[in-house]
Amino acid sequence: MHPYRLVSETATQCAVLLTWPHSYSAWADSLEAVTAVYLEIARAIVAHEKLLVICYDPNHAGEVRQACVRAGVPLDAMRFFPVQTNDTWIRDYGPLTVSDGAGLHLLDFAFDGWGNKYPAVLDNEVTRKLESTGVFSAACKHYRLVIEGGSIDTDGQGSLLTTSNCLITNSRNPGYNKAAFERLFAEELGIQKVLWLDHGELEGDDTDAHIDMLARFCSPHTIAYTQCTDRSDSHYAELNAMEKQLGTFTTLEGHPYQLLPLPLPAPVHSADGERLPASYANFLIINGAVLVPVYNDPADAIALERLAGVFPDRQVIAINCLPLIHQYGSLHCATMQLPVGIL
Repeated sequence: MHPYRLVSETATQCAVLLTWPHSYSAWADSLEAVTAVYLEIARAIVAHEKLLVICYDPNHAGEVRQACVRAGVPLDAMRFFPVQTNDTWIRDYGPLTVSDGAGLHLLDFAFDGWGNKYPAVLDNEVTRKLESTGVFSAACKHYRLVIEGGSIDTDGQGSLLTTSNCLITNSRNPGYNKAAFERLFAEELGIQKVLWLDHGELEGDDTDAHIDMLARFCSPHTIAYTQCTDRSDSHYAELNAMEKQLGTFTTLEGHPYQLLPLPLPAPVHSADGERLPASYANFLIINGAVLVPVYNDPADAIALERLAGVFPDRQVIAINCLPLIHQYGSLHCATMQLPVGIL
């Protein structure tokens, strides 16, 4: 077996990476609303660990500092890095972390704007530019293969959750099939078992069904997932099929998973009438807490209560992410955790 193993989000962290919204991105017309969300994310993170903030340039970094001061977000746990970006979804272009038992290593896979849907040249260079600052103590390996952080999730024990709809696309990695990915995951990430979801996708999700909108490991034995119980909802057939497939998955030891259904929020639409991808599965696990996206929906309370039940030793913190889903992502998409030993 390969000595490396992809590190779980539940592992103790030294920091979280965040790319702050700026006027050169798709957030230009809603900068005030989305900045308010980022201030709340920052406030929650710095109460538990360090936060590394990527800003467009030094002037932008100064503006972000001032915004944090005005909002009462302490700066002592924050570091700022002027690195130009196309967009803010650091989950998909930030580095993945693997452990070899003695130390940690960073893996920088290519990012092509979710199958060349959007400009991504700047985003694809972010990890290299951060590496050049000397902020990382771990060595970083770079790849030409496209893998987005939001498209995979691991229990840290050798199992990996993903979706075939995202990874098996010619717009990302032509010629790669499930077998090729399984070999890659085994060799580079130490994955012994790949759990392929062949069903499940949210309207408005332009990532081709990222797993972090659909199903997530809460522990090596528990998977939280997006459930639809309304037969009249357009998501019902796909999410019901996904739920049934999750019921067939087993751990490395051959045991069925404890499945935790998370409700599907009521439909949220853009000004143009497009349904937006609101999901409670897009939570972020940090030291001592779980940050959960909420959407001013009655189902918010249900999701928070259920997640609190499977994270009894972590504070559950709600973050209003309605502004985020107007650019088709949510809280987990906007962040990337770094385990202890990376800085």
